[in-house]
Amino acid sequence: MKINDAMHANAEWVSADTPVIEIAARMAKDDLGAVPVGKDDRLIGMITDRDLVLRVIARKLDPAKTCAEDIMTPGIVYCQTEETLEDAIHLMDQKKIRRLPVLDGNKRLVGMLSLGDVAHSAGLSLVGELTRAVAEHHS
Repeated sequence: MKINDAMHANAEWVSADTPVIEIAARMAKDDLGAVPVGKDDRLIGMITDRDLVLRVIARKLDPAKTCAEDIMTPGIVYCQTEETLEDAIHLMDQKKIRRLPVLDGNKRLVGMLSLGDVAHSAGLSLVGELTRAVAEHHS
């Protein structure tokens, strides 16, 4: 199965200078667990719901004055639409991540692939392996 058959289509990224309060509102409205961050027409990082808690709330930062680039996890691990779902699962396993931005052949964001998407599309053994890998305890 190809990734584009399992992913959530029409993903969008936010600009690096977007206030965190706007990102949190969007995540709540659209039921998102992660949002890619871009700058100069390139993806540069990712913000998760966990980032909002640990990097904004726990640090008592003002979400109206804190921007995406200030709290994002830098770097992007991604997959491409023409890769197989199994390739994406192995990448998620290797990197211990639950969500992957999906890029097309022109390196444009076209979707997101989440652990939930994999659970609905892959065989139980692969889903079990991936779930175990990304749910490992932190040291």
